[in-house]
Order: sequence, then C-alpha cells, then structure tokens
Amino acid sequence: MKILKNILYIVLVAFSLLLAAIYFSTFHPKQTENADVVCKSDALEMPGNEELKVLSWNVQYFAGKKKVFWYDVPDESGPDTVTTSEEVENTLKKVANVILETDPDLVLLQEVDDGAKRTRGENQSERLVPLLSDFYPCRTEAFYWKAGFVPHPKVLGSAGMKLVILSKYKIASAVRYQLPLAEADPISRQFQLKRAVLKADLSVSGGRKFSVLNTHLDAFSMGTDTMQKQVKFLSDLLRKLDGEKSVWILAGDFNLLPPDFDRKTLHPNGAFYYGDDQEIKPLFDRWSSVVTKEELNGPEKEKFFTYYPNDPAIAKPDRTIDYIFYSRGLVKTKYGVFRKGDAAEASDHFPSEAVFRFGE
Repeated sequence: MKILKNILYIVLVAFSLLLAAIYFSTFHPKQTENADVVCKSDALEMPGNEELKVLSWNVQYFAGKKKVFWYDVPDESGPDTVTTSEEVENTLKKVANVILETDPDLVLLQEVDDGAKRTRGENQSERLVPLLSDFYPCRTEAFYWKAGFVPHPKVLGSAGMKLVILSKYKIASAVRYQLPLAEADPISRQFQLKRAVLKADLSVSGGRKFSVLNTHLDAFSMGTDTMQKQVKFLSDLLRKLDGEKSVWILAGDFNLLPPDFDRKTLHPNGAFYYGDDQEIKPLFDRWSSVVTKEELNGPEKEKFFTYYPNDPAIAKPDRTIDYIFYSRGLVKTKYGVFRKGDAAEASDHFPSEAVFRFGE
C-alpha cells in the first residue's frame, strides 16, 4: 500500500510539473492590453487634409510560393514544415519591393514570425524594416501565436507569429484585443493560436481621432461557432469606436468568403474550409467595405480574389478572404489587389491597397 501511495505521489508531482511547464512556456495574453510602440522622436503627425494609403497583406511568414505546407491540404499531408533561409531572404526582398513601389502610409501585415522553429527563430519584422529605408519610423506589433514548444508532430518546436503595423506617421498608442478562442481541450488550448486585433491610434493634425485595426481571424474552425464569435467581437469593437466618434480602418485576413459567395465554385479542397453561414455578413451589413459584396460576386469578381492556395490541386487564385472595412468620416478613392510580379510570388495571399481621404 505504501509503495502504491509513493507511486501515486510521484505521478501527481510529475503531472503537476508537466502542467506548470506547459503553462509557463505558452502565451496567456489579457483580454485587452497595451501593445509596444516603437516610434522615432521626429515622427510626424498624420495630416488630416491629404489622402491616406493603406496596404494589408498576409505575408505567410515570408515563405514564398513554392512550398506546400502540411496544413495547406485538408488531410494535412502537405510535405513541407519549414522554410529555407534563402527562401525567406528572397521573399523579404520581394515584400519590401512591393511596399516601396506602392508607397503606402500604413502597412498592415499578418503572419510575421518571431521566435518560430520553422523560420529559425528570426524576428522577421526586424529583418524587414531595414529594407524599407527610413520610410516607416513607427511600428507596433502583437503576438497571436507564441510557445516554447508545440508538441504537434508537424511542428515539434517553438512557435511565434505576430500582427504588425508600420506607419509613416506617429503612433500615439496601441492596444491588443484578444479574440474569442477556438474550441479545444484545456491542454491543447495552451498551444493554439490566440488570434487577436491590433489597434493603433495615430496622431492626426487638427485633433481628429483615427485608429487602424489589423486582424487575422481563425482558420480550420469548421463545424464550430468560432467565426461567429470573432465577427461579433469585431462588431462590438467597431460599434464602440463609432460611439466614441472615432474614424477607423479595419483590415486583415478574415478567412471567410464574401456574403452570398457560392462555395460550390471552389475546388472541393477549398470548399472544405467553409460553411454556408456567411459569418462575415454582419460587417458588410453595418459598415462599408472597400469592395462591395455585389462586386465580390459579380462578373469581375476574379480581380478581387486575394488568395491563391498552395494546394497543388488548385491551379489559380479562386477566392477573396482578405478585406478592408472603414468608418464614416472616410471616403474611399481607390482600391486594388496586386497580383503580378513580386506580389504574386511572395505569399499565398495577395496584398490589397486602399486609398482614402478624410471627409467632413
């Protein structure tokens, strides 16, 4: 009996130590917390009487377009799990070229690695910024995946991925908001992505309130209400900003098809990831998108496609899942998706650009 008690004690201690190790090696952000801002002292206020150009891009951790990662196909049989240093180096240059050529005032990036095994632990924003000369004196970032070791057989190492906002103008402050989490058991939840919204408040001449929000919603949440919860969180946040009379732009990778989009037009491998619930519809119903749902379903819808899956069964771009929404007080003057040259070779997503001017 004493031997059994000793064995039980050892097992309990070992299990407790394991739980502690899991907890302290994973990421536990608060629901709302300040995000670090790096800004040069001579950064200027945003002028309120000039056009504002915004670029949003899921850069797929600068891995390029030549890999088929394990999660790129429904059965997780993609052969690739890591990138090479040469691929990242080349893709960093391509992304920098696109940014420099398009010359946006604000750059919103998703899937920027920092401390991940698959990209050799590099801080990718630190590698990108020097390639952009001194055009972006201000930056804010927020992790949404961070763990010392992920036991998934296709990872088996560290994870680190961020939202990044680069700005030509002074960022006064920034906040990270935690999105509702995908369903998971208590242990698995520690290692999963903690998807978020990163809001940067910019100084605008004339005292106008302006915020830019960068986000990346969940993927692989089929059969759950995760996307509805995350869209509701966004809606509540935008209503709060409207109530504060703030002018705002929300952009990112929403991982959702446009309202009324017929997913039967997708290859079965692509259609697998989506349901018929039109989870994004509340955003289109209440606020302005730089491209309307009618355009996203119209005869020229292909020119708005933002996603070209790495899945070898899918031979061309086939859907829009990246969006830019904006508030009253802004007037859209231009929108486009870049799908040629470096923009087509850097990621499985294409960069989207919108130009605005402040209204009355």
